[in-house]
Amino acid sequence: MAKVQMYATDWCPYCQRAEALLRAKGVAEIDKIDVDQHPDRKQEMIAKTGRRSVPQIFIGERHIGGCDDLYALDRAGGLDPLLAG
Repeated sequence: MAKVQMYATDWCPYCQRAEALLRAKGVAEIDKIDVDQHPDRKQEMIAKTGRRSVPQIFIGERHIGGCDDLYALDRAGGLDPLLAG
């Protein structure tokens, strides 16, 4: 399975929703980076994505975007192949 990294916060409902979809798809390990606890990592996220909102999700080296982007990718049939690596 491909590596999944997610910039997130503990209180964000979109982060929780994105994580729920990934878990339902069988992702056992998500490298979650809490940008509230690590402000320097938030700056890293902004530099990598050009976005300030969470979640920001990466599968492998590919930036997926946020929760809506993740769900759209799944609806289009593109999420499972990416997760399969």
